[in-house]
Amino acid sequence: MSAIDDLATELAKLPGIGRKTALRLTYHLLKQPAEHSRRLADALVTLSERVRPCARCFNLTESELCAICRDPRRDESIICVVEESSDIGAIERSGEFRGMYHVLGGRLSPLDGVGPEDLHIESLVERLEKGQTREVILATNPSLEGEATALYVQRQIGAQPLMVSRIARGLPVGGDLEYADGVTIAQALAARRAM
Repeated sequence: MSAIDDLATELAKLPGIGRKTALRLTYHLLKQPAEHSRRLADALVTLSERVRPCARCFNLTESELCAICRDPRRDESIICVVEESSDIGAIERSGEFRGMYHVLGGRLSPLDGVGPEDLHIESLVERLEKGQTREVILATNPSLEGEATALYVQRQIGAQPLMVSRIARGLPVGGDLEYADGVTIAQALAARRAM
């Protein structure tokens, strides 16, 4: 196998990158000065050497604790449970949530061989047993696996004296009913509130 095929094969393993795009990226890199490729390679090596899960919430960080867990202004009585670290960025961009997080590291998916033991559920239960939390918000994705994961987590923490809530689902702001699927419309109707 050639060096071009090797790189294209590795790039094609990334989410959203097919073989054609991987080849296009490979040829693009070959057209760039060698220094650009070295900087990319160095950045990838540095990423794999420095970034690790936060000791408390499993968000990705270069420190023992992530910036959110170190922030004394965050409300430690509320924990938002998400599937992946990337979900934290989406919630943080809203500017509305000032609590803490817990990253599960995926979602239950028996077909892919992902069971409860593969997720950070036990460490969530341990965090809750300390008794400082009053609410857990389950913010898993609205997929079949995300729903199953939320239900499983809810059952695991059900004995705790706290409120368990689920993020609302429905129509996005600026969306048109005409283009929404039936499940989204049904969820929006079920989550309606008085005006």
